[in-house]
Amino acid sequence: MTEENKAVETSTAESTPVSKGEAQVNVNTFYGVKAGMTRIFDEQGNHVPVTVIKLVPNKISQVKTKEKDGYEAYQLAYYEKREKLVTMPKQGQLKKAGIAPVFTRFAEVKIEGVDTAALGASVSVEEFTPATFVDVTGTSKGKGFQGVMKRFNFSGGPGAHGSKFHRTTGSIGQRATPGKVWKNKKLPGHMGQQTVTVQNLVVVETNLEKGYMLIRGSVPGSKNEYVKISKAFKK
Repeated sequence: MTEENKAVETSTAESTPVSKGEAQVNVNTFYGVKAGMTRIFDEQGNHVPVTVIKLVPNKISQVKTKEKDGYEAYQLAYYEKREKLVTMPKQGQLKKAGIAPVFTRFAEVKIEGVDTAALGASVSVEEFTPATFVDVTGTSKGKGFQGVMKRFNFSGGPGAHGSKFHRTTGSIGQRATPGKVWKNKKLPGHMGQQTVTVQNLVVVETNLEKGYMLIRGSVPGSKNEYVKISKAFKK
C-alpha cells in the first residue's frame, strides 16, 4: 500500500480477529466494522477509492439442524462487550457454546450441510481474497425529515422571484375520484436509517495480520457501524 493508507494501518492496529491455532469455519457471511474510506493506487498507478472494514471476531454460537429446527443455519455472535453489560441469558448461551468472550449481537446465516462440531469456532475470512465479489448490507445514514427534492431527486420549480413554487411537492394528481392519496406516493418524509444492500462490490485487499479488509467503492452506514459482508448472490 501507499502512504495514503497510513490511516488504515493506524485504525486497524488492534489484535487480529482470530488467534492462531483457533478452530475456524468457512462461512459465506461475516460481520465487520466500517472504519471509513481512503484511497490506494494499483500497480498501474490508478486511483482506487476503497472502504476500510475492520475485521472483528465472529463466533458460531449455535448450529441449527433439520432434525431439531427444521432448517440448517449457523448463528453468528459478534460485537464484544464487558461481561457486566451483557444479560444473563446471552451469557448462558455463550457459555453453553464454549465461547469465552461475551458478545451481544447474534445473526443467523443459512448454510447447507452444517457441522455440529463447528459450535464455538471462529468464522474464517480467508476465502474473501482480492477480486472476490461481495454484497454489503448496512443501515444507511439517517437524514431526518426531508423534502421531495432531496428525498426523491425531484427537479423543483423555477428559482426566480415570483414563481411561488421552488422546492414544494406540487400537484399529486387526485380529484373527487378516487378522493384519496394512494399509498407509496412520493411525498416529504423521513429519509435514511434503512437497511440497504449494495451488490457486487469487489474486495481489493484482505490483511489478516493487521485485521482489515479493503472494498472498492462506498458501503452503507456511518463510521464505526457494523456491516454484513456476504459472497455476492448474483455472481
